[in-house]
Amino acid sequence: MAAAARGWCDLLRFFYSLLFPGLIVCGTLCLCLIFALWRVRVALQRKKASAPTGQKVVVAFFHPYCNAGGGGERVLWCALRALQKKYPAAVYVVYTGDVGVSGEQILEGASRRFNIRLRLPVTFVFLRRRHLVEDSLYPHFTLLLQSLGSLLLGWEALSRCVPDVYIDSMGYAFTLPLFKYVGGCRVGSYVHYPTISTDMLSAVRSRSAGFNNAACIARNPVLSAAKLLYYHFFAFLYGLVGSCSDVVMVNSSWTRKHILSLWKVGHCTDTVYPPCDVRAFLDIPLQGKRTAPGHLLVSVGQFRPEKNHALQIRAFAKLLGRKKAEALPSLKLVLIGGCRNQDDELRVTQLRRLCEELGVQEEVEFKINIPFEELKSYLAEGTIGLHTMWNEHFGIGIVECMAAGTIVLAHNSGGPKLDIVVPHGGAVTGFLAEGEDDYAETMAHILSLPAEERLRIRGSARASVGRFSDQEFDVAFLACVEKLFE
Repeated sequence: MAAAARGWCDLLRFFYSLLFPGLIVCGTLCLCLIFALWRVRVALQRKKASAPTGQKVVVAFFHPYCNAGGGGERVLWCALRALQKKYPAAVYVVYTGDVGVSGEQILEGASRRFNIRLRLPVTFVFLRRRHLVEDSLYPHFTLLLQSLGSLLLGWEALSRCVPDVYIDSMGYAFTLPLFKYVGGCRVGSYVHYPTISTDMLSAVRSRSAGFNNAACIARNPVLSAAKLLYYHFFAFLYGLVGSCSDVVMVNSSWTRKHILSLWKVGHCTDTVYPPCDVRAFLDIPLQGKRTAPGHLLVSVGQFRPEKNHALQIRAFAKLLGRKKAEALPSLKLVLIGGCRNQDDELRVTQLRRLCEELGVQEEVEFKINIPFEELKSYLAEGTIGLHTMWNEHFGIGIVECMAAGTIVLAHNSGGPKLDIVVPHGGAVTGFLAEGEDDYAETMAHILSLPAEERLRIRGSARASVGRFSDQEFDVAFLACVEKLFE
């Protein structure tokens, strides 16, 4: 025992003897890192001073998928349009990874899909390393490795163009300290969806299987504990980098709650609802607008995994089964959305196979990257607008459906529950559901309503969406970002 005690004492003395040398080495390395970053910052500032933009303010948006055609891209183009109107003397830059198209084609796509035209030129900086933020590259530790990948992609962007004002409009928070402390920029962020949320932590803690928590992990207590530790570590890092933002804009009450919990920057956080082109749908008549026989069910949303299009197809298949028993009129489901890459295209292929497995391929259509006018025509004919994402941060497609007079059926969570599908003047504006059976039953209920009742719901829904208009977005967005121009 005495020998063992002496052994432990000798070991402790050994580690103690390493303490001060270790601190000196760590301190020296930290000083070297700080000096290196300072030298990089000086070099970047010199590069910025010699840039052809001269004394003009350079405003840059970090949006690697600016040609994707989703709701986040509509926010980008509306933000640029608003800024160009208020600050016409500035130079505007978009960092994008869409190397397969030209800047003119990107702007043409924005005009065709969103009916948005910019008044001033935009400089596109095409990034070659966008693959570093693709989730398919990281089968494990996806959140952390994607975020580190965004840091490398952000460095490519910063080394190509040093702005005065930097706005992350796609949720890559790890780029914020890079542009602020190394690039010397004033930084802002528009958060559509927190990279990690307290709901994700709760799902792992309760061992609930889901999109972000595989069943094999949920069933294993050891793996669940390890993943919870990893999530807490990542949440700490996410809060650290997010707190670097000078201006934080969130798109919904749900997102605000999570960002305040993680970033803890309530003094500079504001809710700015995303712009929805509600005026473009107001010419659709509410009464007697449906010209085709039967009922058309419409889904609007990018073909991303979290949108859960499979739930829509399964619920629709169950509705068709009820149709035979209850003699419902003919039904058709149209899935409208954008494909960003090959992964999204593969997802559409898998959804088509699911339709074949369920025997509903004749009643389901896929419309990919369609122009705005075609989207509008489908919403004009639709009876029900489907949306199935759990904890959707906002849901521009939901608002568009409501403005067009299509009765919305969304998931009973997130932004749709808290901000959009809420009573207006005490009247119903839409419906919420969870699970296949609940969706199928609610769809059947909507279709069984008298035409007069459906008309009242459409009218209430349309009256409620004015707060999500482009004009409201412009006012709120400019009020927030003006701090970055002071």
